[in-house]
Amino acid sequence: MNATTPPTPHTVGILAGMGPAAGVDFARLFVAACEDWLRGHGQAVCDQAYPAHWMAQLPIADRTRALTDGAAPQPLDAMAQGLAQLAGLGARAVAMPCNTAHAWHAALQQRVPQVELLHMPRETAAALRARGLTRVALLATEGSYRIGLYEQAFAAEGIGCVLPDAQARHWLMQGIYDGVKAGDLALAQQRFVAVGEQLRAEHGDIALAMACTEIPLALPQARAAQGWTLIDPADILARALARRAYGA
Repeated sequence: MNATTPPTPHTVGILAGMGPAAGVDFARLFVAACEDWLRGHGQAVCDQAYPAHWMAQLPIADRTRALTDGAAPQPLDAMAQGLAQLAGLGARAVAMPCNTAHAWHAALQQRVPQVELLHMPRETAAALRARGLTRVALLATEGSYRIGLYEQAFAAEGIGCVLPDAQARHWLMQGIYDGVKAGDLALAQQRFVAVGEQLRAEHGDIALAMACTEIPLALPQARAAQGWTLIDPADILARALARRAYGA
C-alpha cells in the first residue's frame, strides 16, 4: 500500500451519551487517531481516507448509580439497543467511551455478538505495558472502584494499581458530577488537581490514569497538572478503534 492507493477501511461505531460531552470529544480523538494511522502508514490524509463511523449518542442511565444502588435505573437495555443499531449500520467494531460502562461489557457482547465491542480497560492496560509502565494511580468513579474494573485489567498485564483514599474519591466524584457534567470546569479542575497532588505527594511522580471520560476534559488543562504523566484511556481506545477500522 502506498500514498496513491487509498485504504478501504471498515465501518466502525461509537456507543456514546455517557456523558454527551465525552462522546463528542471521543469522536475528535478518533479522527485524530485515524490521521495518525494514515500518516504512519504512508497514506495521504484526505476526507475520503477516513472510515465511515456512526455515533449513537443515547440518554443512558447513570452507570455508577446503577452499580451502587440495585433499585436505580439500569443502563444495559439502552446500551444493548444502541450497540445493535450500530451493528445494523454495518459497524464491524464499536468503542464505548465510558469507563464505568464496561462493567456490562460481557453482557453487551453476548447480546450483540456480531460486532466486536472493544474493552477500554484491557486496551489501556496493554498500551501501558507496551510503554513499560509498571505502576499507575487510578482516577475513576465509585462504580469502577467498586467492581475493580481497572485493577483486574492492570493485574493481568503485571501493572500495579494505586488507589486514592475515600476523601480523594469523593473529590473525584464531585469533579465529575458537579464539575464536568454540570459545566463547571473550574470546580472540576480544582477537585482533580487536589487528588493528583495528594497521590503524587504519597507516591512520587506516578502516572495518573484518567479512567473516567470526564476527567480528561478538565485535568490536562489545569496549570498545576502541566508536566504530570497523564494517561487518557479514551485516547487509547480511539487509537484501538482506528486500528480496527483500517484492518489492523
